[in-house]
Amino acid sequence: MNKNASIKAGLIACTYCRKLPHNKYFQYSILVLQQNPSMLTELQNYYLNQKEPNKSCLLALRSIILEQDHEVTETRKYGMPCFCYKKKMFCYLWIDKKTEEPYLLMVEGKHLDHPKLEKGERSRMKIFRVNPIKDLPVKTIKSILQTALDLYRNGIIAA
Repeated sequence: MNKNASIKAGLIACTYCRKLPHNKYFQYSILVLQQNPSMLTELQNYYLNQKEPNKSCLLALRSIILEQDHEVTETRKYGMPCFCYKKKMFCYLWIDKKTEEPYLLMVEGKHLDHPKLEKGERSRMKIFRVNPIKDLPVKTIKSILQTALDLYRNGIIAA
């Protein structure tokens, strides 16, 4: 991977993160927790242990997800960050083992019709791949997230 491309992606993701007030506290807490490792949670360790540019990309995706609705919360399930809407699993962040690139996994993907979502071998879920060395397609990501949240808000999926 080109070092400059990696730096560019990290800066782009970090620039996006800085625009979001709640992420400022997450980044600050990471700095504090790096100085006090005994205080780290398993979830915070997940982000801290990622290599760049994936770390910055995942933190930017996390911020985008959390800003979609005040009812969206973050936890960890199956070893990965899981985002819930009213305690119902909504989406996950993960790293593809083959490409080593992040993706957004939509739990109720079978109800989502978007050309950038991949079904693969899955019957229920779909994924949205993210290239960590390119600018995040923020409008596309927000559109997919809002469409998915509407499934819960409108009662198509019980929340």
